[in-house]
Amino acid sequence: MSEIEIRAARYDEPAVQKLVGEALAELSQRYGGSGDDTPVSAADFAPPRGRFFVAGRGDELIGCAGWRVHGEDAELKRMFTTPAARGLGVARRLLAVVEDSARADGRARVILETGDKQPEAIALYQSCGYERIPDFGYYRDEEGVLSFARDL
Repeated sequence: MSEIEIRAARYDEPAVQKLVGEALAELSQRYGGSGDDTPVSAADFAPPRGRFFVAGRGDELIGCAGWRVHGEDAELKRMFTTPAARGLGVARRLLAVVEDSARADGRARVILETGDKQPEAIALYQSCGYERIPDFGYYRDEEGVLSFARDL
């Protein structure tokens, strides 16, 4: 088995978009619709407005996560690990890279929006020190939305 490597990536790279499509398909299975209608663009993850990262094993992308500026905060977006890579610590490593990047950019906090049909994501965030905050994002008025933050 190849070693897992995390690298910065452009959000609009075809391989990255394929992985993001997998993430949205999974969200669609859980929540219906497109999976996530939050407006997101490649420019959101281009410096200085944010960064995007992928985890790979050999030539295969197995995870992704990025952050974008949201006021004074860094907003975590598109956090995903492929089913075959779950349980390997990929998500935890990606989250740490996102946090380090946001901290290096001068952000004092990472915020995120998730849903109650993602118990494994909620468990990860809570185990990494994220705490509930008032809902803030695109889905802030929707039933089942959960928002979290962690001071860096």
